[in-house]
Amino acid sequence: FLAGDAGHIVPPTGAKGLNLAFSDVYYLQRALVAHFKDASDDLLDDYSGTALMRIWAAENISWRLTKLLHVFPDEDPFDQKIRENDYDLLRVSEAAQHALAYEYIGLPYAA
Repeated sequence: FLAGDAGHIVPPTGAKGLNLAFSDVYYLQRALVAHFKDASDDLLDDYSGTALMRIWAAENISWRLTKLLHVFPDEDPFDQKIRENDYDLLRVSEAAQHALAYEYIGLPYAA
């Protein structure tokens, strides 16, 4: 089993690499404890899917922040207006701010 940078790409924006590594180790240790203590492989079988779901959520917010905060050389007027609208929405909408904050802090850990 792989965890952290060895197991997946690291998002370029948002400082998510270390958070993802901790998430990987958290879920992998739970799976290994269940395997050795309870002879259950359910969590081991689910580990890759669980890790990938969390990784792609981090990649998604990373890409959205990158698109919001950077002007790309091939940005056309439509893309510019979408980016500006996304930024304006974050300035005026508490719901948009809460949604961004929720995604930025990452998915909650299972108990």
